[in-house]
Amino acid sequence: MTRPPPSSTKHTGVMDAIEQSDTLAGMLALHQKSTLYLRAVESVLPPGFSQQIKAGPIEDDSWCLLVTHNAAAAKLRQMLPSLSAHLRSKGHNVQTIRIRVISR
Repeated sequence: MTRPPPSSTKHTGVMDAIEQSDTLAGMLALHQKSTLYLRAVESVLPPGFSQQIKAGPIEDDSWCLLVTHNAAAAKLRQMLPSLSAHLRSKGHNVQTIRIRVISR
């Protein structure tokens, strides 16, 4: 049995459902904001370091960065003041950045 090819109508249906749900729309907005923060700090990170980091959750003025191992977390902890300052200089209200190690 073969599967039908994916269609754009399925994607459109999902986006319609997200837009109609306040909860899902809010979650999508926070995800997009977190991704925007990550893109903003990539220019401050050491070369190749961005592959070790993923955008995490946002709560009020606190943002979480997800990292793949402890060494990356240690380096990021050293950089937290400059990352926070860089985000604020770009107009983002980030007062606290948390680091969380995740396994791949």
